[in-house]
Amino acid sequence: MNTGRSSNLFRCCTEFLGFAGDDRNESFHANNLLVLCFGEMLIDFVPTVGEVSLADAPAFEKAPGGAPANVAVGISKLGGSSAFIGKVGDDEFGHMLVNILKQNNVDNSGMRFDQNAKTALAFVTLRADGEREFLFYRHPSADMLFRESELDGSLIEKAAIFHYGSISLIEEPCRSTHIAAMEIAKRSGSLLSYDPNLRLPLWPSAEVARTEIMSIWDQADIIKISEEEITFLTDSDNHNDDNVVLEKLFHPNLKLLMVTEGSEGCRYFTKDFKGRVGGVTVNPVDTTGAGDAFVGGILYCLASDLNLYKDEKRLREALYFANVCGAISVTKRGAIPALPTKEAVLEFQQAKGASR
Repeated sequence: MNTGRSSNLFRCCTEFLGFAGDDRNESFHANNLLVLCFGEMLIDFVPTVGEVSLADAPAFEKAPGGAPANVAVGISKLGGSSAFIGKVGDDEFGHMLVNILKQNNVDNSGMRFDQNAKTALAFVTLRADGEREFLFYRHPSADMLFRESELDGSLIEKAAIFHYGSISLIEEPCRSTHIAAMEIAKRSGSLLSYDPNLRLPLWPSAEVARTEIMSIWDQADIIKISEEEITFLTDSDNHNDDNVVLEKLFHPNLKLLMVTEGSEGCRYFTKDFKGRVGGVTVNPVDTTGAGDAFVGGILYCLASDLNLYKDEKRLREALYFANVCGAISVTKRGAIPALPTKEAVLEFQQAKGASR
């Protein structure tokens, strides 16, 4: 465990998340509101062995993925209420993905099929030097062809939190669909949650990526970014400097900004306070989807208490829970298959506590 305060934080976290079984927690979970995720869902192909390049991988396993879809499933597996809106090909992979949402109790009524484009594919590996490699097949894929007329507006209006990334901003018509969905959610009173999830190989250029990612920045209520994304978006090498984050990325309407730092945990920033919550140490197998597991964990908590970000103690408890979600997810291959249940998070924390 990376922090000496983890024992107390663990106890608070389990009580906060309803593990203690008292009346307050039962009421707390009865108010679990809908989190709606928008964007891409695809098939990740992951090497059967670790620490190799894509060219050297002997074979690949298919795994469902796509950052916003990962978050939706992550929330549902934790016991929350989630839905996903997106588009896949009218092919075997597309129908498989929609069925996986259903199997994981994610509302898939907003999904659409395209008869003229295939479901997106991505080959993903973690090389021996720790760098991830991505090779995408989207020329164009069905998710890029999602049209505004295909949106389920009534489903969006039900969401307490509307979560999205930046990949859906790359091409039309999906970009306009993304903007329209955000507008519906904002009018309906949803909190807007943004994880840029930078994938430079998909963008025409780094300059276009930076411009488009920042084009919707000021509309978000909640933002999660990585250290690498701070460097990219601010053009600063000092991603550890809180002043860089506050001056260049924290906008006036932002309620919560989170910076994930891998096994070291995360930093958090609100209008009233900032700090760091330590992570946990595990033996990583595949880091794909770790950030999505973290986002699923924190949005699961926020959906139970939309004012969570105003209380630093409760926010720290929720962020520790999210850190554990991320840690567990890297111990298995693939993104969705590795997302933890609430029970798995509790067991993991208990085992870590017993080992102290």
